[in-house]
Amino acid sequence: MSKGINILETGRNTIRKEAASVAALERLLDGQFEKAVELIFACKGRVIVSGIGKSAIIAQKIVATFNSTGTPAIFLHAADAIHGDLGMVQEEDIVLIISKSGESPEVKMLLSFIRNFGNTLVAMVGNLQSVLAKQAAIVLNTTVDKEACLNNLAPTSSTTTQMVMGDALAVTLMEMRGFGSEDFAKFHPGGTLGKKLYLRVQDLYIHNERPKVPVSATLREVIMEITSKRLGATAVTDENGGLLGIVTDGDLRRMLEKNINTDGMTAGTIMTERPKTVEAEALAIEALDLMRTYDITQLVVTGTTGYMGFIHLHDLIREGII
Repeated sequence: MSKGINILETGRNTIRKEAASVAALERLLDGQFEKAVELIFACKGRVIVSGIGKSAIIAQKIVATFNSTGTPAIFLHAADAIHGDLGMVQEEDIVLIISKSGESPEVKMLLSFIRNFGNTLVAMVGNLQSVLAKQAAIVLNTTVDKEACLNNLAPTSSTTTQMVMGDALAVTLMEMRGFGSEDFAKFHPGGTLGKKLYLRVQDLYIHNERPKVPVSATLREVIMEITSKRLGATAVTDENGGLLGIVTDGDLRRMLEKNINTDGMTAGTIMTERPKTVEAEALAIEALDLMRTYDITQLVVTGTTGYMGFIHLHDLIREGII
């Protein structure tokens, strides 16, 4: 307790109120939403998203989501529009204005300019009787009964519903475009997310050594190969370089712990046949999934020419995949 306030209950009550607003938003979706999606889908220009105050912040988030999911969009601050930024609005663009009240002076002023430009106007608004709602060609209703704050003043539930409405538009447009993971990767080449979507095993294993021994290699030769190549394992190959099995440093430790007579032992007698492999063309994240599934730290990389090398858990850690 702090100053008579139950901190956890206040936090939970805020979440409940905003969740209720989002749940109510589902019932507000109607034919206007369909028209907005179809309009944006057919748009040959961009979606100019504008707002003022907290709605402007939501507008920026929606623009970011649109751009990353295949819908070209630009943010236009309503207050900056009359100071030169209106120049970014082109003939074939659609303008989406976000406002709870729909009556902000900056929004009203922007409306007159957009009307003169002739661009189609979509309103995301919480007041259907507002100037914004009445002048828009399409209205997305984001009305909320109450804000989550105690005084019903701070934009909380209203901005949450605006953001969810923006996500609903973006996701629906994604499905209409058949926007898949490969498309997503094109727009997210940087960071962990991008690497998970485009980085492949062949981008990583080529930087490693390529340990291998013949099936007839002695135990000493096996140990020397594993030690010198520093990948914790070596492939065992036939005379044509084909993969026969694998010997790991763990295999060696377990063998020595059993006090097995190692005299005359060869790679062929201690190797694990049919080791876990991954194709060079596979995504790096697929290699990680295999390592996690089998609780191992390396995989043999194979391709059209057979054995190609190893990919190690450290390679994935170094690239930030984990």
